[in-house]
Amino acid sequence: MWGQIERHFKDLPAQRRVAKLLFERGFQIREDGKVVSGGIEIPHTQIAKEVSVERRAVDSTVQTILSKPELTRIYMNLRQVCSLQEVAREFNLGVIVFVPEDACQTGIIANVTQKILEMGLSIRQALAEDPTVSARPKLTLIIEGEIPPELISEIRKLPGTRSITVY
Repeated sequence: MWGQIERHFKDLPAQRRVAKLLFERGFQIREDGKVVSGGIEIPHTQIAKEVSVERRAVDSTVQTILSKPELTRIYMNLRQVCSLQEVAREFNLGVIVFVPEDACQTGIIANVTQKILEMGLSIRQALAEDPTVSARPKLTLIIEGEIPPELISEIRKLPGTRSITVY
């Protein structure tokens, strides 16, 4: 997925960094060249500061995206997702962060969620990072209620498990 986008910025490292940030954060680009999250405009200077480039690199990235229909279709339709991970305790929810050995392996989400189902627990949210975008992709599951220790033991036994964090 990211490779499909990245090839448009092959010889433009500053623009590639900007494009990646926009993609990772789910920031949209409107036809008028504004970067937005929903209806909130995000100043190009703030984006530039975040990825340590000049504002002009952000301007150029936006123009590159708007000049290529394939990129325009992608960036005009991105959306952010609200992650409950950091506020789970406030809602009496548990969190499991599963890091696989190989995130491209098939069935990871199915295998982990099957173990949760077998324990009779409900998943409130599941966020899986794309292995083409994230250096160390992980599956984050927000679970209704307490996470029993035996669930962690069962998940740990799954093939391809690198690590599990629970909180």
